[in-house]
Amino acid sequence: MTTPTTTLQDLARIADARIVNPPSATMPVTFVGLDSANVEPGGLFAALPGTRVHGATYAFDSAAGAILTDEAGLAIIQQTADRRPVLVVEDVRAILGHVAAEVYGHPSRSFTLLGVTGTSGKTTTTYMLEKGLTAAGCKVGLIGTTGTRIMGRDVATELTTPEAPMLQRLFAQMRDEGVTHVVMEVSSHALMLGRVTGSDFDIAAFTNLSQDHLDFHPTMEDYFQAKALFFDPASDLRGKRSVICIDDEWGTRMAALADNPVTVATTRAADVTADLVSVRDQGSQRVRLNADGSHEFTLPMPGAFNVANAALAAAVATTAGVDVDAFLSGLERAAVPGRMERIDEGQPFVAVVDYAHKPAAVGAVLATLRGQVSGRVGVAVGAGGDRDSSKRPLMGAEAASGADFVVVTDDNPRTEDPAAIRAAVLEGARGAGTDAEIVEVGPRGEAIDALVAWAQPGDAVIVVGKGHEVGQLVGTQKLHFDDREEMRRAIQEKEAQA
Repeated sequence: MTTPTTTLQDLARIADARIVNPPSATMPVTFVGLDSANVEPGGLFAALPGTRVHGATYAFDSAAGAILTDEAGLAIIQQTADRRPVLVVEDVRAILGHVAAEVYGHPSRSFTLLGVTGTSGKTTTTYMLEKGLTAAGCKVGLIGTTGTRIMGRDVATELTTPEAPMLQRLFAQMRDEGVTHVVMEVSSHALMLGRVTGSDFDIAAFTNLSQDHLDFHPTMEDYFQAKALFFDPASDLRGKRSVICIDDEWGTRMAALADNPVTVATTRAADVTADLVSVRDQGSQRVRLNADGSHEFTLPMPGAFNVANAALAAAVATTAGVDVDAFLSGLERAAVPGRMERIDEGQPFVAVVDYAHKPAAVGAVLATLRGQVSGRVGVAVGAGGDRDSSKRPLMGAEAASGADFVVVTDDNPRTEDPAAIRAAVLEGARGAGTDAEIVEVGPRGEAIDALVAWAQPGDAVIVVGKGHEVGQLVGTQKLHFDDREEMRRAIQEKEAQA
């Protein structure tokens, strides 16, 4: 990886840090990391305060040449025989992105960086951007929920938005491989926790806002303000340009906050609009986009929400100077794993897997399915443990309001009691006051069996919550589980018995 020479003394100036145990000579730094076990020899180990243990506890055993930490971390280090240089700052997270960007040569300045934030639609919109930009001749990198890719090649990472050192390292790798455009999901956690600090976004895009992450954000207003860091002219994290979907009230408010945004809508007037022309077989849609003229294209994904995602992606692309027709040709081939993904084993009913794990998203996917079939709609739904508990009854209520048959099951219970989580979802489902049949089946595989067994010709069934995920978090273990595999197995077994 090509990186300019940055010294520890340079980083001290950038971070406004004091150096304890200063080196006797200029000390080059070519690596920054948060994992003490993986810091390269001579690199900089960023020791953050943790919820249980301070990262500085692990500094002594690392191969780092120097350590970046706070006063509490310094106190821990000074209790050992460690005499390596220590950069001491007030808030490590606040400065870490700037430090990492400096070490790796500010790589995000070498390509067009496009960020997408919002509650739902981030992954789909970034996939659409990747496909469309590639069709338009761009060399594209993608960072998001389903992984990281460099010009179509998978790269192993964790988190929707990697921590700042890993993110800047990925940017540097993309720069060195000649990437021209990078598309990435930007979560509210990333904005609040400094993961994208030091990144120069050319365009910040907003999909929508609905209840989620209220375990991290105390209120919806707090959640909105976290997203607003990406658009507020007074924020150091803002993109140079803003593209904002104004289909919901939060988008309208975000557009009012931003400086000269490009607005996008499917339900009202905006700078860029999209209208549904017709629904085709297998859920594809013929869409008219009004952006630099009128353009019709076929979107291979169902749902009004995907029309909005496509309009937003196209608006981002045109704002970035990409030819709209070339971009739309790529959109016609876009497909996102675990997002309204059909499972087809020749069965006489529609079977779908989707990542919807927020109340509004559950309602949207069920409405989409309802519009595709003449028969009934069934859903398997749950909620994650150790996360926002207030949305659990809302998940159940949306399921019962949108489906004829609801199977309440386990999602990722993590360290919580699965039965208690299901009880909260069931409470919401039964309290919705609908005629939906509601059953409880804890083991997720058995719940999918029950859903498939219920389905008759002309019906539609959907499993929501996990989408592309291939593991189930039970306790502290990650067990292999793939909704798509389980749905396929259940259908095959049913068809074999027919």
